[in-house]
Amino acid sequence: MPVIKALPSLKEKKILMTHGGWAGHKPKEYTEKVAQLLREQGAVVTLSPSVAVYSDSFFMAGLDLVIQSVTMDKISKEEEEGLLTAIKNGMGFAGCHGGAGDSFRAATEYQYMVGGQFTSHPGGQVDHSVQITNPNDAITKGIASFDIHSEQYYMHVDPNVKVLATTTFSGEHNKWIEGATMPVVWKKFFGEGRVFYFSVGHNVELFDEIPQAKDLLIRGIKWASGSKYEEKEEWLSPVYPN
Repeated sequence: MPVIKALPSLKEKKILMTHGGWAGHKPKEYTEKVAQLLREQGAVVTLSPSVAVYSDSFFMAGLDLVIQSVTMDKISKEEEEGLLTAIKNGMGFAGCHGGAGDSFRAATEYQYMVGGQFTSHPGGQVDHSVQITNPNDAITKGIASFDIHSEQYYMHVDPNVKVLATTTFSGEHNKWIEGATMPVVWKKFFGEGRVFYFSVGHNVELFDEIPQAKDLLIRGIKWASGSKYEEKEEWLSPVYPN
């Protein structure tokens, strides 16, 4: 069995949580709920109702992690560059659902950093399952696959992300994607910074209703917070044959 390294502690980690964009994802409520969980573990959390703070290079350089909940909004070149520079230099980034995977549709460098972009959720909120496909990772260890009634995200995904959980489409709503397997949880690096993404999270209440989802989110946040303190992991391996 592979040795699974313990996740970093959140104690005294400096975390910025930004929220905004489409109100349907309840970004403020999501941010406040997660912030409370992180503060209970000793994190120093700052909340911001916009991404304007990304352009403050001095402030960003002092952070360990950004957690973003901003859907279908706009970001300036200065804000995008500030965020991406901080991540390249070792700050972590984490987010879920549209708050990170459908944040800025015109910002391709941002999408390059996240490793994926939302394209559709056939049928809206539907019954589907999330399958843990890589149980030999500290983020997923001991977490069981689970069923869920929510939006099933169909995304365009970087083929080099490390996929930890997937979902499979039934074809009920779009016959041509029947059997398509899509990443739901992944991690990656952007420069020296750790990036964690989880496509579940349309309803903030879901994290109270499904313990596995809450555990995945918190563990992913912990992992992403460790960029500046732990060795960089290497796993890049092309999906497609030569």
